[in-house]
Amino acid sequence: MSTTAKGQILDFIRGRYPQAEIDESQDIFALGFVNSLFAMELVMFVEKTFDVTIPNEELRIDNFRTADAMSGLVSRLAPDLAVA
Repeated sequence: MSTTAKGQILDFIRGRYPQAEIDESQDIFALGFVNSLFAMELVMFVEKTFDVTIPNEELRIDNFRTADAMSGLVSRLAPDLAVA
């Protein structure tokens, strides 16, 4: 299990789609991996794992397209976390 935010996010996504080779910059929406249920699971995973609350104005698809984008969101919401 990865210890960085980006690594934990990738581990979560790869755990759902072990057959896919997904890297931190791939758009998981464009690849067809995300439906509305999984989108909500991503939001809940980020909030619970990193102990953050995502404000309504940050609930934009662009913040969840890639592991890079999600780790950037975590970095903005919890700047003390290691997000590399």
